[in-house]
Amino acid sequence: MLPSWLQAILLGLVEGLTEFIPVSSTGHLLLAEQWLGQRPDWFTVFIQVGAALALLPLFWRKLTGHLATWSDPESSGYLIKLAVAFGITGAGGLVLAKLKYELPETVGPVAWATLIGGVVILAIERWRRFAPSTATLTWTVAIACAVAQLVAAVFPGTSRSGATIMAAIALGMPRAEAAEFSFILGMMTLTAAGGNKFLDAWKDGEVHGASALDVSLAFAAAAVSAFIVVRWLRSFVRSHSFTGFAFYRIALGVALLLWCTAAR
Repeated sequence: MLPSWLQAILLGLVEGLTEFIPVSSTGHLLLAEQWLGQRPDWFTVFIQVGAALALLPLFWRKLTGHLATWSDPESSGYLIKLAVAFGITGAGGLVLAKLKYELPETVGPVAWATLIGGVVILAIERWRRFAPSTATLTWTVAIACAVAQLVAAVFPGTSRSGATIMAAIALGMPRAEAAEFSFILGMMTLTAAGGNKFLDAWKDGEVHGASALDVSLAFAAAAVSAFIVVRWLRSFVRSHSFTGFAFYRIALGVALLLWCTAAR
């Protein structure tokens, strides 16, 4: 059995490495916990905030640039659409919380969502391969990205980042711009939702089950790995498709379904 602090670091790395690529961090964390031990929900939420906050240095200049040129229609339009997408996601999250929705703790649903998501990515990449695209962020794209985030929240294994990016690409945005909007929206959503859930757990006296050292190490591991991954992915998507991620998802989904069948 690995030491608790090392398990925490590994979980933090799983979160940071998978949160912003289209493979589903929730699904991978659920799978990792099958071997590294179950952690409280607040622990997962907290390290997700670490991964989200790590992106702020990468997009600080873009966001402050839009704020500084608010009077420009392009800047104000971008920020308003971003705010509305964030608001839709937040409102949907509150509804799910009100309904007391909980993520499944079994591998089966994750396996199916992982497999289906891979097929969807392949289909969208093939469909948009030769279609013209525009870097303009439209209202349709902003709203679709918000809805995609909610779908990913309900079905672990879908991938919040993957669903958002592919929704934007399907509606005509280039990969780089679609990924960037997904990252910024995800950064805001994860920070707000995670911070709120953690504070609620703190107020209710539910923050227990992990040492301060474990939490700190997992938070740092998630933040550093997420920063590295997103910095790399921003360059990667300018000249590569998401087809490789799709094949990975399909292979992983099939393997998980076979594992579930063998475990019965």
